[in-house]
Amino acid sequence: MIYLDYNATTPLDPRVADAMQPYLREHHGNPSSSHRLGRTVRAGVDNARRQVASLLGTSPGEIVFTSGGSEANNHAVKGVAFAAGEGHVIISAVEHPAIAVPARWLTDHGFDLTVVGVDSTGLVDPDDIRRAIRPDTILISIMLANNEVGTIQPIAEIARMARSAEVLMHTDAAQAVGKIRTTVNDLGVDLLTVAGHKLHAPPGVGALYIRAETELEPLIHGAGHENGRRAGTEAVPAIVGLGAAAELCSPYLRDETIRELRDRFHTGLIEALGDRVVLNGHPTLRLPNTLNVSFRGQVGVELLGEMENVCASPGAACHSDRPEPSAVLSAMGVDRELALGAVRFSLGRFNTEAEVDEAVGEVVRVVNA
Repeated sequence: MIYLDYNATTPLDPRVADAMQPYLREHHGNPSSSHRLGRTVRAGVDNARRQVASLLGTSPGEIVFTSGGSEANNHAVKGVAFAAGEGHVIISAVEHPAIAVPARWLTDHGFDLTVVGVDSTGLVDPDDIRRAIRPDTILISIMLANNEVGTIQPIAEIARMARSAEVLMHTDAAQAVGKIRTTVNDLGVDLLTVAGHKLHAPPGVGALYIRAETELEPLIHGAGHENGRRAGTEAVPAIVGLGAAAELCSPYLRDETIRELRDRFHTGLIEALGDRVVLNGHPTLRLPNTLNVSFRGQVGVELLGEMENVCASPGAACHSDRPEPSAVLSAMGVDRELALGAVRFSLGRFNTEAEVDEAVGEVVRVVNA
């Protein structure tokens, strides 16, 4: 199988698995225990915290480990809201459900919500954010890079606005970390989400960057783990894996290979299918691995069902056996028929030119069938 679904989840890097092995087989102590095994395990967690902090350009004390991106997003949104007690939250129309759903949940608990639209490429207009800010705004949460079309948002500009208005700024960077340079000071954010399985760590682990002095109510209450930010015994092997994956990212952030493979794939489709292929998302301001295209006159879900050797994601979800357009593509104003024909191909570090060329042939065969 040719795996072109890296935005859904990434294969575990063998080097990450190697780093995890001692904590699966030998180092089984509780990191809160004071005996030798506990101290050994605590050292592994501390090292992983340094590795993640280094990737994000921050200090280890500002990293809180979570069970994944969804928990980190929920912690950011609900944590800010309940620390404030009341107020107004701003998100975009293309946020992942892990932001959109908890933000809407807050409206049942006395908070106000504004959802800002995007243009036809999936970009948020910072002026729309500026106009949406109110005296009682407590949080702006805009994703760094969209999981479906890859469009990269102007987070640094929005964060400057937020800081000027004394509003906390969060970005869901789950799809960006490990693919593009993502440092918290360059972005200027107060909170940032990391999802381990998006950067070749195991699923079930993530992190939330919390800028020092940021007031945040814990999402999970209990003992004082993670400096009192998140209760629960740490998932040590997974955390060690996240740290190793973070350390391994740096060379890939400078390497253009994945972008070149994506463009080779796109060019191959256009050469074979012409204007039957329509790009969704920004042509340049997008993740280097992401290609979301619509095939005119086709249904993406059905195309993928006919592909024997290519793994990718449709741009529509099936509800009661009837495909519905992606909420992201609908927010971008993509025509319903085109949106139903969308497929997201997302590449990664283990793909090759031979795989890309074979995938082009498979897609073209199915579209022309």
